[in-house]
Amino acid sequence: MNFEIQVTSEVEKRIDSYLADELNLSRSKIQKLVKQGLVTVNEKVVSNNYVVKLGDIIIVNDDLNYEISIEAEDIPLDIVYEDDDLLVINKASGMVVHPAPGHYSGTLVNALLYRFQLEGGEKYRPGIVHRLDKDTSGLMLVAKNEKTHEALSMMIANKEVERHYLAIVDGVIKHDSGTIDAPIGRDPNNRQKMAVTDVHGKEAVTHFKVLETFLNHTLVECILETGRTHQIRVHMAYIGYPVTNDPMYGRGKSTEFGQMLHSKSIKFKHPSTGEEMFFEVDPPEEFLEKLQLLRDSN
Repeated sequence: MNFEIQVTSEVEKRIDSYLADELNLSRSKIQKLVKQGLVTVNEKVVSNNYVVKLGDIIIVNDDLNYEISIEAEDIPLDIVYEDDDLLVINKASGMVVHPAPGHYSGTLVNALLYRFQLEGGEKYRPGIVHRLDKDTSGLMLVAKNEKTHEALSMMIANKEVERHYLAIVDGVIKHDSGTIDAPIGRDPNNRQKMAVTDVHGKEAVTHFKVLETFLNHTLVECILETGRTHQIRVHMAYIGYPVTNDPMYGRGKSTEFGQMLHSKSIKFKHPSTGEEMFFEVDPPEEFLEKLQLLRDSN
């Protein structure tokens, strides 16, 4: 199992000390992992005296036998559908999907554990078969048992789960539709970001359709053929139309709400019954308010 940590603040610590604090593990345990070559920084093996820097991407290739347990938390959830095998959740913008080193509470997984006995998936991502970025709202699938988790994961890998997103983007797109076929990997100039790149990039395909145009913005529907990290945000910025209010890939300042991106619908065949399932939800209030302001400005 791999654990990935992004260094998001200035620190002046050796990597063994930094990881011991972040992961709540003994320094000697971390030192052994580093000596075994199981810790990389920006895809390179380092020694224990490496000093961690802002922007570093640290990957620990070990189960770690975490001493920390993920606590169930009574956090409100919008459950769109539930049966014995799976859940369809309407995730709120601002909610992190699963715990990660240094961030163990307030996530969707914490909320799910309060209500359900989840099985399947990694130790710190029980039930999670795909994810949404923190500030992306909308529909997500969650498995309630190991069999369903395996089936849904396979369906997503085989592109048998259809996901449609709504996005408000900066600029006026002149075409009615388009397909962006460009590999995505870590940005070689900023390890905290993803980018279209041939260096360790993975296949990424996004289809989009223009729904409405405004003075300086466009409302688009995006369909994911693949599911790379930040895919829609990276692809739309790559063609010159970044998602509005995106703090990482957008133009200028953004508000606390984050990017105007919403997972509006999901369609799949139920892994147990074979029944075709379809769910659709409206965007959150902030998204709709922005849309109305753009319409009024027209």
